[in-house]
Amino acid sequence: MLLLAHPGITLGAAVLLNSALTKTTPHHSKETLELSAESGPARNYPSWRLTPWFASLGKRIDIRLLLIGSLLPDIIDKPLGHLLFKETFSNGRIFCHTLLFLILITLAGVYLYRNRRKTWLLVLSFGTFTHLIFDQMWLTPRTLLWPLYGVAFDRTELTNWLQYVLHTLSTDPAIYVPEIIGAVILILFTWVLVSNRKLHSFITKGEL
Repeated sequence: MLLLAHPGITLGAAVLLNSALTKTTPHHSKETLELSAESGPARNYPSWRLTPWFASLGKRIDIRLLLIGSLLPDIIDKPLGHLLFKETFSNGRIFCHTLLFLILITLAGVYLYRNRRKTWLLVLSFGTFTHLIFDQMWLTPRTLLWPLYGVAFDRTELTNWLQYVLHTLSTDPAIYVPEIIGAVILILFTWVLVSNRKLHSFITKGEL
């Protein structure tokens, strides 16, 4: 998966998981209906139906951190493996694509929640967890279970990583289908923010 699939599908999964855990279907509260009336005709479209789903999740976690967490392994590993230490690793899936990294941030997140009731690190760990799942890291156990198989990572022989990405994006359905799904979810989420006039407050404060 690439740039849009990870955050989009992770957000969609979190919305569904939140609904399942609370055992309730987000409903259209009085506030939601008032927003619909204030925002004019544009709110007659299905965006107002989606608002409670995202709003319910937003009351429990900072969705901005969820989106960052879904890309965190790539945010760290891609610059390290393909740019800064290209000769050493030549691989964009290294330290942060390991089970060890996931366990460490999850344990730290549990500690932070138990002692200070802060959830931000757990949100990042959930995003990292979905990233490893969507990257199918079990297919590369040398990386996933690092350092059990040794401290070295498998090297890739890509001479032009960007060219490879563009090629697979246009030819491999395993790549472009998830990207399309992720893009649709992110567009719907952005649509909800814009319709509710919450885009600025979400970006600056994480408020929905």
